Amino acid sequence: MPPRRYAIVQAPSILGLKPTGVERLPEALLALGLAGALQARLAARVETPAYDPVRDPATGTLNAQAIAAWSPRLADACESVLDRGEFPVVLGGDCSILLGTTLALKRRGRYGLLFIDGHADFYQPEANPNGEAASMDLAFATGHGPALLCDIEGRAPLVRSEDAVAFGFRDADEQAEYGSQPLPQDLLAFDLAAIRESGVDQAASAAIAHLTRPELDGFFIHVDADCLHDEAMPAVDYRLADGLTAGELKRALQLALASGRAVGLELTIYNPALDRDGEAGRLLAGLLADALGTEAPARK
Repeated sequence: MPPRRYAIVQAPSILGLKPTGVERLPEALLALGLAGALQARLAARVETPAYDPVRDPATGTLNAQAIAAWSPRLADACESVLDRGEFPVVLGGDCSILLGTTLALKRRGRYGLLFIDGHADFYQPEANPNGEAASMDLAFATGHGPALLCDIEGRAPLVRSEDAVAFGFRDADEQAEYGSQPLPQDLLAFDLAAIRESGVDQAASAAIAHLTRPELDGFFIHVDADCLHDEAMPAVDYRLADGLTAGELKRALQLALASGRAVGLELTIYNPALDRDGEAGRLLAGLLADALGTEAPARK
């Protein structure tokens, strides 16, 4: 099979967070030349409904009905890209866009998830202090939460826990403080400490080996900008000390792409409104360009 062209889907959602500037992520990175660097086609932009600051009483989650209605529209846009044999690069937006991207793949088969994030995002609504789906997206995608957001189109779970890998999270203290439910035992997890202990090559290779098992049709990559070291990526709404270096994230992405089994990638949470000199955005755009190159490897 030939290499795959990149196609950019803009998903400027703040439904799972708050309207502080994350919705400007796509236009900011495109203004920095990301599409040209990837030689990517601009495929679609999926606008969201208006933001509602009141938690949905039935689910305890902000904008729950809107997220449930919008996610299939994002899935449609991603499927249009996949139908052309292209590799979708989805520019969020907050992390709740994961429900749309994984829905697209669940419609097509059984896919894994490489979840690279500074937070585990596995809160249950009753423990989440803000009701933000961006802190619960991995839980919802793996079927742990209210049916409205876990069972979109009756397809729960969008990703099986055993087919997901949480990589690079460093929020264990916050999880304990707020009472987040633990990650399932069958969900493979490499927190930042584990990655540092083994080295990023060994940890990423183990994660990719898990996601390239024969029973999987491929895997999707989620990248939250807050996985990066706080000094390099301060332009995020919920900052944590430490984090992956740009080199570590780049290496993990290169290994994932080289497997030939990655089918798409999403980027979330970078907030241009918090990037006063634009340095964080330039770092992010350059990192993605270097890691992805101008085409994705052929499917294996």
